[in-house]
Amino acid sequence: MSAATESVEAEGTTRTGIYMYAVVPSDVEVDREARGVGDPPAPVKLVRHDRIAALVSEVDVDRPLGRPDELLAHERLLDATAAEVPVLPIRFGAVVADRHAVVDEFLAPYHDEFDAALQELDGKVEYVVRVRYVEAAVLGEILRENPEVARLREAIRGAPEDVTRNERLRIGELINQAIEAKRQADTRTLTEALTPLTGAVNVREPSHELDAANVAVLVETAREAEFVKAVEGAARDWEGRATLRLLGPVAPYDFVTALKPEA
Repeated sequence: MSAATESVEAEGTTRTGIYMYAVVPSDVEVDREARGVGDPPAPVKLVRHDRIAALVSEVDVDRPLGRPDELLAHERLLDATAAEVPVLPIRFGAVVADRHAVVDEFLAPYHDEFDAALQELDGKVEYVVRVRYVEAAVLGEILRENPEVARLREAIRGAPEDVTRNERLRIGELINQAIEAKRQADTRTLTEALTPLTGAVNVREPSHELDAANVAVLVETAREAEFVKAVEGAARDWEGRATLRLLGPVAPYDFVTALKPEA
């Protein structure tokens, strides 16, 4: 699906294709100010087919995609759209020949599956809750709870690093094990607290060695305020021990496999 159409402009010939961002219900309207990838950023439009549609824009196929600002533009458009309507994300970089190809090669063959998925997501949004330990606080807990770590730290105090290499490695190993055990327990506590307010919870891999929890949740829009209040309460409970960040609403990456058109 790498063919391109040619559009002749005053300064010469530019080969263009249609860049696809997401599948949405066909009855949505696109903000006239919405912009996508490209230099300059191109206006975002809809290609409709029956009950579904694709968010698209024109791109110059002779200029490779992949700059960080283009990936950011792709994600921002998806997240802004997800805050208003159900969205099925399309993986970054999907380009087809023209608007007819959007329908014939993508929307029409999978219409019923896309329509069903959009109906399942209707009235729901994704949020991400990230919790990170305060380093001094979690190390203090580990020292209090693990006599071996405390003993080894005291034993190497003031000693040269090359002489105490084995002890330092053992301390690092024990601390990592302790943080992993705490992460599992704290992630479980957080998910149990949030599950009654969500439709689904997905536990993500930690993104930092001090992560206490990293979870994505699918929340009914009717319960967003209640959910946010619960997260704020959790943040107060963790104050001094960990910091909590709430991100969203974002496109439902954790609950829908990003679509990747067949080449």
